[in-house]
Amino acid sequence: MTSDGCPLCERDVAGALWANDRCFVIPAEIAGVGTICRVVWREHTREMSDLDPLARGVFMDVVFGVEAVLRDLARPAKMNVASLGNLVPHLHWHVVPRYLDDAYFPDAIWAPARRTAVERPLNGPVLRAALAAVLGNGAKTLL
Repeated sequence: MTSDGCPLCERDVAGALWANDRCFVIPAEIAGVGTICRVVWREHTREMSDLDPLARGVFMDVVFGVEAVLRDLARPAKMNVASLGNLVPHLHWHVVPRYLDDAYFPDAIWAPARRTAVERPLNGPVLRAALAAVLGNGAKTLL
């Protein structure tokens, strides 16, 4: 199902770091932090409880896989994993490496910056390869 005007329904996944038939992973660069990832459910769904238990498990396995990859590559002090979707009511999770000296720490990355910080961008091809190693080639899920 798609929803008219939903930016995630209309998203071209050609630039995704990883994708399967149920979800995809897209990078974003956040000023004062560096590379974060968003894990997006392909079908327009508003809430996690709208998914059946098997689909929830598949989705969260991808979220946790992305978290593990970012922990390994970025070596952050802490990981933030959040599903907010207030502005875009389409299931997606933000997977955010946090550093003691990032611009926002200890606040959320959406808070006002506390300091100027060095950004930590991750190499796209390295990140893509690490996701494939952890999540597989992305062909199909068991759903």
